Amino acid sequence: MTNNSGSKKAPKRALLQRAGATGRKFDVKAVWVVSSVLALAALTVPALLAPRGQTASPAPNEAGAGPPSVADARPALTTVSFTFDSGRSSQLAAAATLKKEGMRGTFFVNSGFLQEPGYMRVDDLHALVADGNEIGGHTVTLADLSVVTGDEAGRQVCSDRSNLADLGFKVFSFAYPFGAVTPAAESQVAACGYNSARSSADIRSPFGCADCDVAETVRPADPFRTRSVVEIGNTWNLANLQQVVTAAEERGGWLQLVFYDIDESGSPRSITPQLFKDFAEWLAPRNEAKSTAVRTVHEVIGGGAKPAVPGPSAPPAPPGVNALKNPGLETAGRYGLPQCWQTASYGENDHVLSSLSPGHSGTIARRLDVSGYKSGDAKLLPTLDLGECSPSVVAGRAYTISAWYTSTGPTQFELYYRNKAGTWTYWTASPWFTSTLSYQEARWTTPAVPADAVGLSFGLNLFSNGELATDDYEMLDAGTP
Repeated sequence: MTNNSGSKKAPKRALLQRAGATGRKFDVKAVWVVSSVLALAALTVPALLAPRGQTASPAPNEAGAGPPSVADARPALTTVSFTFDSGRSSQLAAAATLKKEGMRGTFFVNSGFLQEPGYMRVDDLHALVADGNEIGGHTVTLADLSVVTGDEAGRQVCSDRSNLADLGFKVFSFAYPFGAVTPAAESQVAACGYNSARSSADIRSPFGCADCDVAETVRPADPFRTRSVVEIGNTWNLANLQQVVTAAEERGGWLQLVFYDIDESGSPRSITPQLFKDFAEWLAPRNEAKSTAVRTVHEVIGGGAKPAVPGPSAPPAPPGVNALKNPGLETAGRYGLPQCWQTASYGENDHVLSSLSPGHSGTIARRLDVSGYKSGDAKLLPTLDLGECSPSVVAGRAYTISAWYTSTGPTQFELYYRNKAGTWTYWTASPWFTSTLSYQEARWTTPAVPADAVGLSFGLNLFSNGELATDDYEMLDAGTP
């Protein structure tokens, strides 16, 4: 039963980043912390290998702008590439340093995160290209390609490249989120029109592989699994950065360096702007002397730009059919989560998801325990992906959503929608449903979904210390309001 006298609607907020199957936590608007699982079968797509070369001149990265030609550069024994993952806004400080030192890098972007707090804007990407940098793909929403299914992998990889192409960029290079690469993922990346793809943590470094090669070959044996050092974070110092370069110089080859945040946060995935500046200033004379060349990934791999390939469609469920995957939460996924479901929270609180047996029906339900509550909420909801788990919707139509629950406090549905670019945004909330010690159905029909919505995700939340158990979810097309 509902309490229509009050509706605890959270302020509008946008989901910026979803964790991959690793269970990593990431900052999002209103301090979102999302743990997303894509525990799905591998995909199979025929491989399409692209030509590659040592110092091929790159095609323009964007109409009217592109990296300077390196066709006239003398061959270097060692090539270094600065690569940056996810399009973090803090990386602009590194780009400014590279520009000052006459160098450039490759920025691998999650197109679904563009314009969100903590991430670059489209204008930032155009400015990077104008300075000779390269824009590459990194999936739409940071998907782990070692576990997503074929169609979802196709949407994540192909749609990311298509999104960037629609913004005016020519995209040649790809980087696997979390460095997770399989033969099927390689084939998928090639099928989406990329010329190369970078893995990670398979080149020797002080904080990574101790017995790997010190550099990739300039002509990689597998252009869709090019090797790089482990992501460079707050445990690194200038001597460590210099060490991986000088080790590569002793043998010669291609050294890809991987960065995430360039800021003063001290997080494990960041280094300070001063450390980056010190390293760039140390490396610049080597680049000027042509003994160690700094080049973008595409300048090393070469090859022309292939046409954008659209990702597979994810049609909405027909009227009368439950649109949700694993609605009874019975099928287990990875990391203790049900397949196709994730936990999410914002504000200041701690939450843990566990299993209950029996559930409302079937063998299990899932219980969310919240403690240390100060603000925000926590919830279980369909994985925020591109259609494998989060249902597709038709703009202008309403949907009836429901779940069976027990709760020590009031609860409500919170809803999020995805646009065609793959960006997730907070939409609205239902009225409250009262606390109950025995299973009760929460059911609500939404307003018409927004005009730019193509997907929907929702979940009952808990906005206090306590317990919330849920089971047997449903989402049905309710037609035009």
